[in-house]
Amino acid sequence: MATKKNKIILTCKVCLSRNYSTVKNKQTSTERLELNKFCKKCGTHTVHQETR
Repeated sequence: MATKKNKIILTCKVCLSRNYSTVKNKQTSTERLELNKFCKKCGTHTVHQETR
């Protein structure tokens, strides 16, 4: 049984540093993932977006 989840990388929209990685089911959610996460480089909570 093959899984449809792929590993994605989240980048900060402010400083563009790649901070987090997670998995996402590409069949059920086709749009880019955006999460509010803590950026170590900025020192604050910022929006992190899925890279392509």
